[in-house]
Amino acid sequence: MTKIVFIGAGAMAEAIINGLTKEEKISPENIHVMNKSDVEQLQQLKKAYHVGIVCEEKKALCEANIVFLAMKPKDAKEALTDIAPILNKEATVISVIAGVTIQTITNYLGSRPIARVMPNTSAAVGLSASAVSWNELVSDEEKLAIIDILESIGTVKTVSEEDLHVVTALSGSGPAYFYYFAEQFEAAAMLHGLEKTDARQLFIQTMEGAAQMMKKGDFEPKELRRRVTSPGGTTEAGVEMLIQHKVGDAIFACINAAQNKSRMLGKQYE
Repeated sequence: MTKIVFIGAGAMAEAIINGLTKEEKISPENIHVMNKSDVEQLQQLKKAYHVGIVCEEKKALCEANIVFLAMKPKDAKEALTDIAPILNKEATVISVIAGVTIQTITNYLGSRPIARVMPNTSAAVGLSASAVSWNELVSDEEKLAIIDILESIGTVKTVSEEDLHVVTALSGSGPAYFYYFAEQFEAAAMLHGLEKTDARQLFIQTMEGAAQMMKKGDFEPKELRRRVTSPGGTTEAGVEMLIQHKVGDAIFACINAAQNKSRMLGKQYE
């Protein structure tokens, strides 16, 4: 019987718990949560999903088959040090902490099956784009079980651990970039007289439609853009402004800065 403990009770832990219980992957009584200080959040999770709270003696942690590391990077060192003496020696560890390597986790928790996952906050609505890597101790059976868990919150890609840095920059942080674009498009539309509600609905539908066109896979994004852009038309005028203002360069710089930050976070624990 699978028993899971989440160390950390923030948005990502809740999103995964929501997916697991909604899809009935794991019974709520076999899911426990613990964190450093926010008792109110633990009680909210217990009320919303009927999961257990790890008590002072940490019995659930001793019995867990799977342990999710879902704390903030700044709290990782203290949390790993605290759980190391009592963690079930057979437990598989799944980390969603940005930047902290499998080797670092091994240094604290010993040799065991360890997976690193980079989901994103769209897990809250079951649409996360997650990537996962693992060490050599994760069996094929365990890989399938981990993928099954992650599919309860969206899609999953298996990548090398080195690639998780750019995955963090692309899909891990990606929703924030999207929301920033939404802010700017809304503001620009409102400046020209469109109501905020209308601007938002039109933007959302436009992005959903464009995403579906890309997902269909008939054409590359460049070709899809070309098909929308009539010579001398409004789209061409708009795209020309994006080029003139070097939006492409800004996107490259954005991804580069985020993946560099991921590497820096990891080095803090080496």
